[in-house]
Parts: sequence; C-alpha cells; structure tokens
Amino acid sequence: MPAGLLPIIYLAFISLGLPDSAIGSAWPVMAPALGAGISWVGAVNMIICCGTIASSLMSVRVVELFGTGKVTAASVALTALALAGFSLADSFWQLCLLAVPYGLGAGAVDAALNTYVAVHYESQHMSWLHCMWGIGASAGPLIMAMCISGGSWSQGFLVLGGIQVAISVVLTLSLPLWRDRALPSVEKAAGDVQDKRRSRRALLRVAGVPSVLICFFCYCALESTCGNWAATFCTLARGIDAETAASWASLFYIGITAGRAVSGFISMRLRDHHMIRLGQLLIALGVVLVIVPAGDRALIAGLLLIGAGCAPIYPSIIHATPYRFGEDVALELTGMQMAVAYVGSLVMSPLFGVLAQMVGAELYPLYLAVILVVMIAAAEHLNAVMRRARS
Repeated sequence: MPAGLLPIIYLAFISLGLPDSAIGSAWPVMAPALGAGISWVGAVNMIICCGTIASSLMSVRVVELFGTGKVTAASVALTALALAGFSLADSFWQLCLLAVPYGLGAGAVDAALNTYVAVHYESQHMSWLHCMWGIGASAGPLIMAMCISGGSWSQGFLVLGGIQVAISVVLTLSLPLWRDRALPSVEKAAGDVQDKRRSRRALLRVAGVPSVLICFFCYCALESTCGNWAATFCTLARGIDAETAASWASLFYIGITAGRAVSGFISMRLRDHHMIRLGQLLIALGVVLVIVPAGDRALIAGLLLIGAGCAPIYPSIIHATPYRFGEDVALELTGMQMAVAYVGSLVMSPLFGVLAQMVGAELYPLYLAVILVVMIAAAEHLNAVMRRARS
C-alpha cells in the first residue's frame, strides 16, 4: 500500500466524526432560537440516518463507478455544504432540508473506508482508524461549546464546515494514491465478466449474519443515544448549565477516542470477539455510574467509561467481517451493516427523545442499559454460531 495513503484515510475519518455530535451539543440552545421542541432534534437525526442508510446500501455500486478515493472526497464536500447551511438556518425546516446532503455524504464513505481497511490492514489499524473518528467527534462538541460561550451556535457550524472544506481539498489532492486499489468484492478475474456479488437476501440466509446485524443495530443505537442526549440529560436531569453540559457531552467521545488508541495495542494480543466483550463490560460499568446518584464526578467517570467501552466494539465487528464471512462479500455485507446500524440510530435515538419529553430525561441511563443487554445477547449468539461453523 502507498505509504501516504493511511494518514489520508485517518484524516477522512476525522472529518466523519467532527459533525456527528455537533447538533446534540448545541441543541439545548438551538431549540429555543429556532422555536423547536426538545424532541424535535430526533427528526433531524432521522433524516440524516435515512440518507446514510440509502448511501450505505448503494456503496458497492458507487465505489465500482468512481473508486473509494473519489467517493470519500465528494462525501466530505457534501457534509461541508450541509454544515455551512446549518450555520445560516433560522428555522427548523431548513435544518431538515440540509440534513439530506449531510446524511448522503456519510453513508457511502463509511462503508467503503471500513471495508478498505478491514481487507488491506491489520486489526490495530481498524481501531486507530476509528480513534480518528473519535478525535473528530470529541472536537465537535468542544468547538461548539467555545462558540456557544461566545454567544453563537451558528458560528460553531460555520467553523466545522470550514474544517470539512479543508479536509475535502486534501482528499482531492490525494486521489492519485487511490489508483488500482480495488476491493475484492468489486474485482473481477481476467476475462471474467461474472459479478461476484451475492444478493442481500442471500447474505441474510448466511449463518451469523442476522446476529451481527442485530449487534450493529444495538451498538449504534447506544452510541447515538448516548452522544446525542448526553448534554440534554446533564441539563434537564442533573441541572447543569448548557455550556458546561455541551463540553461534558464530549467526555463520551473522548472516552471513545482514548479507548480506541489503547485498544489498537490491546488488539495485537486479543481476538476481535474478546475485544467486543471487554467493551461491553466497560459500558455496563459506565451505565451504573451514571445511574447512581453519586454526584458530578461519578457522572463524568460514567460518560468516559461508556465511551471507552464503545471504543473496541465497532472496529472489531467490522474487522472480523472478512474473516467471518469472506472477503468476496466484505463490502456488500459492510454496507448492510452500516445501513442497519444507521437504522438503530434512526429509530432508537429519536425514540428516547420522545420518552424524555413524555416521561423525563432521567430515563437516559436505563434506556442505554436495555440496549446493551440486547447487544450482548446478539454478540454471544454470533460467537456460538462461529464456534459451530469452525468445529
């Protein structure tokens, strides 16, 4: 592989993480300014998720037509356009409209880059790749908090959009490095005109695929709910001011970032399914700390631990995909995993918003606990299927 390509891929994942938590961090002050309800942010997230689901499912065809490099550069440019638009929005419907290019920009590049690294690089690089996403996701709320303290959430989106533009330029200049780097699922043997892809229906009949999809659904449901609603929980349930709550929301992403930096080294010794179990244990400990009424220090530690627990799960599931199911279906199956993951975000994070408005934001840690239990059950069923297959 070209020596300069891996840092470019890392940079692309920073760009994916930057805007992920920005809306959730800014929403406590955005909602009154736009005349919106607390739960309305769920509609914006749903539109974003619909776009990412659509582009994830189309990722194989898009990468075949344009290549991973061009897809990545164009996707980052789309998110930059959406963020710049967010900074100018003065009504809720405009946010909903701009959520469409944001969602489309995220899905295809996510599936393509994850598969690219899973096939061509070792396990630790997958963890460090998603560590780069965590750097972006941690920086987003901090940038937003600084801009809110200066009196302008719209400036926060403008700054994030400007960073995305700069990253898009770098990715465009790097396009020569991506030549002749096709993925196994889109390669054809010499003289072979027969497409190697399996249909999604056929993949769903493969042992273990439904379980891994459920696991992905639950993981992203937990991650998105935790990240999107951390600031709201801190403000409404714990009485913390909006500026502090926005910065505390970044603790979850800081936990993910630091956890993925460390898990890259741990993954040299532990297999993917062990990394997943370790992450689930840390999430459980973090949820307990958020639930217990032990003050702000326990809350801070809980958010950090939940993030650290999330750290190895996503990259380990992705990295195990070619090994578990074969390189020839890796891109197609990763696209399906991304789509189902975003369905988890699409359904479960907005659902919590409705519950928070009807019952109270105090449900936040209990909601996370229920999702975690289902994820553990799906992951252990998948492990059992894989053991039977190997034996």
